[in-house]
Amino acid sequence: MSRDLTIRFVTRQDHDQWLPLWDGYNAFYGRSGPTALAPDITAMTWARFFDGYEPVHALVAESDGALLGLTHYLFHRSTTAIEPSCYLQDLFTGAAARGKGVGRALINAVYAQARLAGSPRVYWQTHETNLTAQRLYDKVADKSGFIVYRKIF
Repeated sequence: MSRDLTIRFVTRQDHDQWLPLWDGYNAFYGRSGPTALAPDITAMTWARFFDGYEPVHALVAESDGALLGLTHYLFHRSTTAIEPSCYLQDLFTGAAARGKGVGRALINAVYAQARLAGSPRVYWQTHETNLTAQRLYDKVADKSGFIVYRKIF
């Protein structure tokens, strides 16, 4: 990997390189084969990045013309703050880029975007078994102590 890592907003021309990273991220969380996301969900996710009315954003890590990783984040209101909160929803690096600072660079780029938007916090969640990612997360953020509950309909 070249040392010239660039973190930038995704462009429409990135779709063919973004899609395998997106598919890898979803496969990591068990969304592949018979449990894969429906194609219309992926298409809508992609479209939201380019819709000015959507609070969903995408950054990619690029080196030598190749996308190495992605992050998707969104801003939302809160009942406990005036400023928007920033939720880092997805973070993924390709296997060849892992352990080389790409994930950290993507997180730092989300931090920068949150600051620009006036957001006082960035938060995310990961699966309890994702120990590799947690080693990085423990270095760049604090655990909130909250447990996530959900009900799927």
